[in-house]
Amino acid sequence: MNSGINLSIYVGPAVPIPAPRALVEALTEVTVRAGSGDDEGFELKFNLSDNAGLLQTIFLLSGGAMPPLIRVVLAVSVYGSLDVLMDGVVTQTQIAPDTGAGPTQLVVKGRDISQVMDNVDFTGLLPYPAMPVEARVALIIAKYMLFGLVPLIIPTPTIDINNPLERIEQHWGTDLTYLRWLADEVGYTFYIEPGPVVGANLAYWGPMLRVGPVQKALNVDMDMETNVEQISCTFDHNGAIMPIVAIENPITRFPPIPIPVGLINPLDPPLGLVPPIPKGFEIEYRAANRSFPRALMLAWAKQATSSRSAHASGSLDVLRYGQALKPRRLVGLRGVGTAFDGLYYVESVVSTLKRGEFKQSFELVRNGLISTVQRIPV
Repeated sequence: MNSGINLSIYVGPAVPIPAPRALVEALTEVTVRAGSGDDEGFELKFNLSDNAGLLQTIFLLSGGAMPPLIRVVLAVSVYGSLDVLMDGVVTQTQIAPDTGAGPTQLVVKGRDISQVMDNVDFTGLLPYPAMPVEARVALIIAKYMLFGLVPLIIPTPTIDINNPLERIEQHWGTDLTYLRWLADEVGYTFYIEPGPVVGANLAYWGPMLRVGPVQKALNVDMDMETNVEQISCTFDHNGAIMPIVAIENPITRFPPIPIPVGLINPLDPPLGLVPPIPKGFEIEYRAANRSFPRALMLAWAKQATSSRSAHASGSLDVLRYGQALKPRRLVGLRGVGTAFDGLYYVESVVSTLKRGEFKQSFELVRNGLISTVQRIPV
């Protein structure tokens, strides 16, 4: 790698160890997709002209077991600052024979560590008597401590505990499916973020918060300070909606009372001064038999998703930017004009590493035009 970039690879069945030198030398390209939901994963390309036996033993023979047993951790150091790009498992291997255009390649593909939670269907096998949602989430995540999962669970506004004499909640689907369903039921999200150290992962279950520390600013057309190779910005307000919560009185059982949630959303603080005007009003029928706080959470989550009207997509050279851009965090954007300058939420990042090169493409979103801050952190 370049003198400012050092890529480290760890491979192992459950607890990964540093990869053999021969494996690292055969590596030609790395692609990592992060922050993109079900599409999160990695792709490694190896030159099979040398050390073919070692590579095939590690990734083809050992990795052919089901469920996937080969774990891969990719960590990159940029000017001495270490970031864990991906912690996942191998799901597919492919050999591309030499056809005259280049040497034979071994292509290894995988998903993030959540793949290990999506292998076994536990439908009807796990009862949860008198357990609130948060306890169920913690119990499920605890099964994967071997993979370094550290839970970060944000309690819901209200704690619902069913009387076991009346109802006992049952697990359905895989652990990953059930965790995402539980999150969706209360307007939350579930994802696994690698790091901050090799072998550790943060299992987050909570609201999709768009607040926190701001990453180094992305600069466009600013002479020596420019660190973005290309970028395009769009504003699309046609999808904005205002959800209406339909609350049903559990005693009278009268028809649900529709209540608009308004434009103020604590789960989605305004990053733009000019928000999109809602074009539609949708009733959140799932909220009818829930408590009012939980009904609001569902409506706020839907509203936040629909109001992401300002988008920016582009690419950068990490060496010039000075650090790896991270998804699910805030970042400043400067130099594209008054309408689109300001803070954005990093929705997804695709990292591509080759020898002497580390580039990233990114997708940024926010809920309006014109910056809400006078000064963008540099």
